Amino acid sequence: MVFAVFVRSAFGKKDWLNDEKPEIAFLGRSNVGKSSLINSLTGKKGLARTSNTPGRTQSINFFLVNNELYFVDLPGYGFAKVSKKMRDLWGRIAEEYLLERSQLKLSVHLVDARHEPSELDKKLNEWLIFHQKPHIIVATKVDKISKNQLQKSLLNVQRAFPESKIIPYSSFTGEGKSLVWQEINLAVRR
Repeated sequence: MVFAVFVRSAFGKKDWLNDEKPEIAFLGRSNVGKSSLINSLTGKKGLARTSNTPGRTQSINFFLVNNELYFVDLPGYGFAKVSKKMRDLWGRIAEEYLLERSQLKLSVHLVDARHEPSELDKKLNEWLIFHQKPHIIVATKVDKISKNQLQKSLLNVQRAFPESKIIPYSSFTGEGKSLVWQEINLAVRR
């Protein structure tokens, strides 16, 4: 069983935790399923707040997991119904965290398996590779498409991100959960 608790929301560097525990960041478009993935991995339904409205996560949210590490939920990018100024601010907050946080051991980049990876998804992946940030791609919502569609989707994701490890995931069925935990445990031990 996984112990997990919400610790803090950070709206800037001054709000980051002063703790040396390893951190795992969750990144992706608004409404891609970051909160659902965090809830699924921890087995705690309401830990990270989920919403049908894109752009609800407006801060960096820290969750303590098993008193050993932090899951860090970053603001989503893309089609959030907020001003361009606010989207730019979220981007700067996330980039500052990704560049400067020494405790960051792995970035979990989520893409929706039902759709082609967007230009923003591709740019984020290029950024992670350019800055040599350890990462994996998690293709979410695989339970919402047929097996045939899933195979085509995973081929498209692999073509879009040829240098990255890709794990299909369903927060509903738990498919991929053990593989994501395996990657997290490997990263924490590095």
